[in-house]
Amino acid sequence: MIKIFGHTAPDTDATASALIWEWYLEEMQEKSAKAFVQGAPNTEAAFVLERWGFETPDLLDLQADDKVVIVDTNNPAELPANIGDADIRQIIDHHMLVGGLTSNTPINVTIRPVAATATVMYGIMRSPAQNTMPDAIKGLVLSCIISDTLEFRSPTTTPRDIEVANRMAENLKIDIPSYAAEMFAAKSDIAHFSDAELLRMDSKKFEVGGTNFRVSVLETTSPATVLSRKDRLIASMDTVAKADGVDQVLLFIIDILTESATLLIPNDTVKSVAEKSFGCAVEGDTVHLPGVMSRKKQIIPSLKV
Repeated sequence: MIKIFGHTAPDTDATASALIWEWYLEEMQEKSAKAFVQGAPNTEAAFVLERWGFETPDLLDLQADDKVVIVDTNNPAELPANIGDADIRQIIDHHMLVGGLTSNTPINVTIRPVAATATVMYGIMRSPAQNTMPDAIKGLVLSCIISDTLEFRSPTTTPRDIEVANRMAENLKIDIPSYAAEMFAAKSDIAHFSDAELLRMDSKKFEVGGTNFRVSVLETTSPATVLSRKDRLIASMDTVAKADGVDQVLLFIIDILTESATLLIPNDTVKSVAEKSFGCAVEGDTVHLPGVMSRKKQIIPSLKV
């Protein structure tokens, strides 16, 4: 059996892409395959799974020599510690190449500059898979693209993402704005998460100029709900940083509707990073960043220490 999984802190694209590829390998390639997750999917992903009739994939238990397909990441920091012992068969991704993974044999690696892994997968499949895809899988493809493009608002959005999403929506007779509103409402429901969980929910570790960051984003249609917990979140940052072996936690609250971000400023170090990175003047414990929506395209490339 081939185990398919994405990154830690699984979002919609990481969770649903593993299920899409399970269907493709099982039904179109006649290979034994199963989707897994590395942790509980976020609230938006959980909504998508229920909407399209899927159970949450099992938690990954990776053993030496397991055959695997990695989706929505190629970063060893987001993969199991023993990934080097696995039999990696394929990587499907849309992020920059990080390096560090090795394989025992040549493998199929597909990384394309689009907004969602599901868009990459749709292109790999071609026909007849594209034409025989059941509605539930089409729904997952559509959901991944809406999520990762923030309904085409993100600067990572490409014409190919829009084309595939519109094709899926037309086939499913779904109104994209209405469905996206449902997804984003689910994503914005954070009431039952602890402050530490919110800081880790959608985050990635990066090293910039010798400083290690956990760069977290919370995409929401209700930023005021997150900001009402601002003091508690700031108080939790140092504890999370120490526990996770990083120097600083950066939390960007992405307002999907106004297409902007608010960065929390817990200390002078983060204040300096914000001013150097985004050319802004910081006063107080937050700074507003108009137009900033994408960690991959706007936040990480801009970071300076």
